[in-house]
Amino acid sequence: MRVRPARSSRPRTRTRPKHDDAVDGFVVAVDRGRYTIEVDGPPVTAMRARELGRKSVVVGDRVALVGDTSGAAGALARIVRIAARTSVLRRTADDDDTTPEGRLERVVVANADQLVIVSSLSDPPPRTGFIDRCLVAAYDADIDPLLCLTKADLAGPAEVLHYYAELDLPHVLVRPDSDLAAVRDRLADRVSVLVGHSGVGKSTLVNRLVPDADRAVGVVSAIGRGRHTSTSAVALRLPGDAGWIIDTPGVRSFGLAHVSAESLLHGFPDLVEGTVECRPNCEHTPNDVDCALDAWVAAGKADPRRLASYRRLLASRAGEDTEN
Repeated sequence: MRVRPARSSRPRTRTRPKHDDAVDGFVVAVDRGRYTIEVDGPPVTAMRARELGRKSVVVGDRVALVGDTSGAAGALARIVRIAARTSVLRRTADDDDTTPEGRLERVVVANADQLVIVSSLSDPPPRTGFIDRCLVAAYDADIDPLLCLTKADLAGPAEVLHYYAELDLPHVLVRPDSDLAAVRDRLADRVSVLVGHSGVGKSTLVNRLVPDADRAVGVVSAIGRGRHTSTSAVALRLPGDAGWIIDTPGVRSFGLAHVSAESLLHGFPDLVEGTVECRPNCEHTPNDVDCALDAWVAAGKADPRRLASYRRLLASRAGEDTEN
């Protein structure tokens, strides 16, 4: 007769260290499992501690470090804590990153205060569809948007600004000979993330704002598409400790499959009031004869192109289309 030993009633005593002596830092770059952390002193290279489990660490995270935080060559610290994020900017990945479970959702940056949407006025021309997507992502993440129109020496901003006239969207214009004072005022004392298509002059702008950034600059191809130059996100401190800018790789799409239909509508505040007269559970599609948005636009209360863009995004949430 076999008798099983009694199960011990003693609780498990494995206690995690509190790391009261941990050093606070700010993640400025991520490269193949190694993290560059800005601290009081030389930048520190670190890895994630095993106790973090599967928690991701992204540029913009505020973390706690233990180990060798001297910043000396060959030194390696450990990230043992990630502070609660004040904001998370996400985008759904491209079609080629689709898994059997669906599209991959990528965290672009954490703890940003402002999303700077960089769009050129010419070569390549502005794509309002892409700007609309970025605005939706900003509102969904509760981040303030700023429209930065580059290459203003080649074309005027009137058409783009008219398109967004109902939004009271803040904007700045950038020319090769401009002093960037207006841009710096908008970036002061904030963590701002820059997004935009390749070739719109984003890296050129970063190099002008932070002269020692040395971000790679590309050219526009013969078919009007920019070539990717920046390959990873990196946070750069503005001169005079006036804030941070986070430069991101040029993107061809900004997927919104992770954004709910309700949040998507709030990315179009000029249309929200027009939905008051819609029937309950209105899908706001062109085939919905009871949708009040058509009458709202017909009455001149919103730009018809904005309604078309909203409906295009609704239709493309399950399968992203091109961004015009």
